[in-house]
Amino acid sequence: QVQLVESGGGLVQAGGSLRLSCADSGRTLRSYAMAWFRHAPVKEREFVAAINWSGSSTGYEDSVRGRFTISRANATNTVYLQMNSLKPEDTAGYYCAAHRFPGTGWSASVYSYNSWGQGTQVTVSS
Repeated sequence: QVQLVESGGGLVQAGGSLRLSCADSGRTLRSYAMAWFRHAPVKEREFVAAINWSGSSTGYEDSVRGRFTISRANATNTVYLQMNSLKPEDTAGYYCAAHRFPGTGWSASVYSYNSWGQGTQVTVSS
């Protein structure tokens, strides 16, 4: 299994931006679809964004579409989540996940991914 490490979280004011990174130092993520999920207190872990192994297909949760962008740099084994126009309701622990899907697929389901990072906290103040 891959070993994922997230970074880039922090405290930001509403309207600000952060870029999260997810990397695996031990092996390539080239053949894995990648996703970001978030988990806020008293809420279920929810899908944020996903990208297939080649980067040709992406998907977003409705509340972040147009504000967040997922991308990947296979040459550096890193997946990014650029978060703009942040809102207090974006406050959560953000987790990256990986899975090999057939073809060029990805999934918005938390149950589809079998490798997870430890998470990075994002706090947006009003």
